Amino acid sequence: MDRGIVAVTGGASGIGLAIAKAAAAEGWQVAVADRDRQAIAAARELLPEATRFAELDVTEEAAVEGWIAELAAAGRLAGLVTAAGIAADIPVLDTTVEQFRHILDVNVTGTFLCARAAARRMKDTGGGSIVTIASVSGLRGAKGRAAYGASKAAVINLTQVLAVDLARWSIRANALCPGPIETPLVARVHTPATRAHWIAHVPQRRYARPDEVAGAALFLLDPEQSSFVTGVALPVDGGFAGAGLTALDS
Repeated sequence: MDRGIVAVTGGASGIGLAIAKAAAAEGWQVAVADRDRQAIAAARELLPEATRFAELDVTEEAAVEGWIAELAAAGRLAGLVTAAGIAADIPVLDTTVEQFRHILDVNVTGTFLCARAAARRMKDTGGGSIVTIASVSGLRGAKGRAAYGASKAAVINLTQVLAVDLARWSIRANALCPGPIETPLVARVHTPATRAHWIAHVPQRRYARPDEVAGAALFLLDPEQSSFVTGVALPVDGGFAGAGLTALDS
């Protein structure tokens, strides 16, 4: 079954790549955008030959509009996943204004530009589903996440506004809020001490695989499974967001 085109930003690695692979297996036409040329080259070996690839900086408005317009001209754009993002683990007193602004620009402005461009096409073609990638750091305060946490909290609220503003055109918008996931980005940011701290506070006592987030994304993309789900911030975090005091020796 042809489900239409799903556009995945940050789709050449980590969570984005896992979602692109899972979507292709479920019959979506997949379009991957990423700013990392080497990651795109590697992803070509992992995704179906029909996958469309584009080198894209999600903070560049004209580039985003051009990419989405190209996809819409090729077929029905029915899904968007905004997995492009950057992270940092920096104490608030050491966070510079430049770092703060850059993280918000990529994570928030980039999400907004992609969602707006996609929604402009979806509203004329029967609707669609927008899945943003937020974080549990946008739901709860976490050490070293002044910029990152603020950006992901903004993504969650932006997604709720998208759900309200776009519902009249049968466009749904939901945010996934991953906890610790085994991705290249996390590998760069999480020290051994950080990993131990996460595992001690996640009830399932582990990091997730990217494909475990992909399953949740597919659910939110599928109009048959989630047609009445919009404006949701869904944690995929091994119980972290909902946990209280947990036993550290279990």
